Amino acid sequence: MDRRDFLKQSVFASGMALVPSFLKGMEFLTPDQLSGYKNVIIIQLSGGNDGLNSIIPISNDIYHSLRPTISKKATQTLKITNDLAFNDNLRAIKDLYDQGEVSIINNVGYPNPNRSHFRSTDIWQTASDTNQYLSTGWVGRYLDASCQHPYQAIEVDNSLSLAMKGNQMNGIAVSDPNQLYRTTREPFFNKLVDNTHKDMLDEDNQGYLYKTMLETYSSASYIYETSKIYKTNTEYPQSPFAKNLKTIADFIVSGLKTRVFYSSLGGFDSHVNQVNSQDRLLGIYSEAVGALVKDLKKNNRFKDTLILTFSEFGRRVKQNGSRGTDHGAANNVLAISGSLKKAGVYNELPNLSNLDTNGDIKYSVDFRSIYATIIGDWLKVDDENILNRNFKKLTFI
Repeated sequence: MDRRDFLKQSVFASGMALVPSFLKGMEFLTPDQLSGYKNVIIIQLSGGNDGLNSIIPISNDIYHSLRPTISKKATQTLKITNDLAFNDNLRAIKDLYDQGEVSIINNVGYPNPNRSHFRSTDIWQTASDTNQYLSTGWVGRYLDASCQHPYQAIEVDNSLSLAMKGNQMNGIAVSDPNQLYRTTREPFFNKLVDNTHKDMLDEDNQGYLYKTMLETYSSASYIYETSKIYKTNTEYPQSPFAKNLKTIADFIVSGLKTRVFYSSLGGFDSHVNQVNSQDRLLGIYSEAVGALVKDLKKNNRFKDTLILTFSEFGRRVKQNGSRGTDHGAANNVLAISGSLKKAGVYNELPNLSNLDTNGDIKYSVDFRSIYATIIGDWLKVDDENILNRNFKKLTFI
């Protein structure tokens, strides 16, 4: 790897800070400090998951008539109420639901929905309006406003989502703490640390790169050292997504001072032959989350953890000619925790007899109200400052 490529990767995978903080002493939470240290795990089901075939309005005739070959039969579901059921591949989520640890929030979206994957993902990740284009994500702005270190928001992946990028500080993308540590201990990095002076950090353009790399160096060391404290013996599925959640569990139980974790599971863009592919992905998601929760419970960390699952949009109610569904609008969101104030079905079911002009579900809950609730009521910071507006909070936590 040449220097130019190295610099690009460092900028992409880490973040900058106004004040360099390299070579800080290792700091992590003691067992006593762990209790009450709340964190949130955000899971994005990328591609636009079909919420109607995930949380199924099983008694709704419109659902069955508009989906003659892809609707789920009662025998393919797990009953929630007489009117609602889980896809039977969500067995682990249903088990958590039965224990009062899942809140299903229906009809989540935003005004004037955009049906482009890229644009709608940007809207969800930046918490913007449809006609508003922001260069910072809502988690990144949380870092700017309330955190001191990039590692306080970690995306377990090889690249960093827009959600994690702030004006002054970005989160850290890391899929393997050992690999990140080894990379930042290569001779080039060590030489940089040994020879960088404060005045170099104030240089135009190059100063940004120096700060970014030094923050990466410092954060990689902290994550590497701290994550060695705990290695789970909980059995996880073999999927890459489950491996990501296992890494997050190791971070949380080790006492890493991270407030926000981010991970994604892709492949939900189900235009053709939807049923088998979506069922398989829901199974991967459910089994991995089930293992994660089991791990957190075993270590008494579940009550301080909130798992939020969303997708950039739902699917059209009516199936298409390829036994799939096209891009839709409002969707359901799952909140999972050992500390929910309102578990179960949070609000009204989708109204399939009152769709928008495209044949999509109308939203009744702005997704930014969920963010405001997490920021204000879970992370206990000023949500209005981060979201640039006051959104009505919900009561699930």
